[in-house]
Formats: sequence, C-alpha cells, structure tokens
Amino acid sequence: MELILNFLTELKKNNSREWFTASKDWYQEVKNQHEEFTAQLIKEIAAFDGDIGFLMPKDCIFRIYRDVRFSKDKDPFKTNMGAYMSRGGKNSHFSGYYLHIEPGSSFIGGGKWMPPADILKLIRLEIYHFPGEFKSIINHPDFVSKFGVMNGDKLKKPPKDFPPEFADVDLLKYKSYVVGMNLTDETVRSSRLLSQAAEAFRTMMPFIRFLNRAVDER
Repeated sequence: MELILNFLTELKKNNSREWFTASKDWYQEVKNQHEEFTAQLIKEIAAFDGDIGFLMPKDCIFRIYRDVRFSKDKDPFKTNMGAYMSRGGKNSHFSGYYLHIEPGSSFIGGGKWMPPADILKLIRLEIYHFPGEFKSIINHPDFVSKFGVMNGDKLKKPPKDFPPEFADVDLLKYKSYVVGMNLTDETVRSSRLLSQAAEAFRTMMPFIRFLNRAVDER
C-alpha cells in the first residue's frame, strides 16, 4: 500500500486537474492496487460474515472525485481512498465494514454513519428492546480493546417516541452507530494490514449484525 500512500501524499500537495491528468498512469496503478486489496478484504470478510453477499470491489470503493457543487472547498479530488463492505454495497442502507486509507489519518471503521431517520429509529428500537444484548456486544473485552467506546454526535435529550426513564436511554441518543480504530502509516505499508483489518472486522461482526437485524425486521 506504499504506492497508494505516496500517491495520496503528492495529490494533497498538487490537488488540481492538471496534475491529476499528468499523473493518470500513476493513478491507474494506485486504483488497480486498491481494487486488488479490496477484493482480498471482501474475501476475508465473507469467510466469517456471509451476510455481505457477493460483492465486487467496484461495489465498495468510493470515487476519488469530489462533488464540489455545494462546497466551499473546490479541490477536485479526495486525498483518501475508502472502501465500504456491506450487503448491497456502499450505497445500501445496511451497516458494514469500512477501511479508510489516508496518509497520517488511516483507520478501520464500521457501523452506520448518519443513517436516515427511518433507519435510525429502527436501530434505536432494536437497542430499546434488546439493551442487554447490545451492551454485551459493545462492552465485550475484545471489542473494547480494539475500538474503545462508541463516540460521535448525540442528542441532548432522549429521542422522540422513546421514554426518558429508560435505563439505557443514553444509548439511544447517538446520531450514528459507528466504531473504529486508527492505523499508523507503518501498518498500512506493512504486510500486516490485511490480517489486522480482517481481525478487527471479525471482532466487529456482532455489532454489524445487530444493527442490520434492526433493518431486516422492518
């Protein structure tokens, strides 16, 4: 993955269409390497979570081109490469596994980031009905050792339609249900990346399946 990190480092310094066009052969190498790695990662995940179904790298990888129409930042390209492995691919409403490659800011993540209101309510309902099961997942020692605690934006008050006296009401206040762990550039460059990502995703699987069960039952 050193090729990818090197390319993204230079792209951050030269984020222009002119530079990107002049470096198109380099980018094609990077793109090919990212697709090959993602294919391996999909295979690793499918070995323990067959729920993701049959995925191709193109189903999971996000485009490097930025949509600048409504952004003050007019840089035309992202300076990271990401892949989201979930049932139905990156645009589905299911929770999944995410690998983010960015020099100095790479990470492994998973869950559902900022789901639409209907999906978010379903997840909250699942937690409300099965709080003990959810807490046993997110408080499991292996889970905590890798991902710590859930973080992210939360409501200041209990969500609408849920009783404020619910003992675990704080678990219902999240706007996203995601966890993650940071990766050093050294790890990204090493041969350990695939096995480390697969191990982390395996630990994450009960969390992903719990979130997806809520959607399955709608």
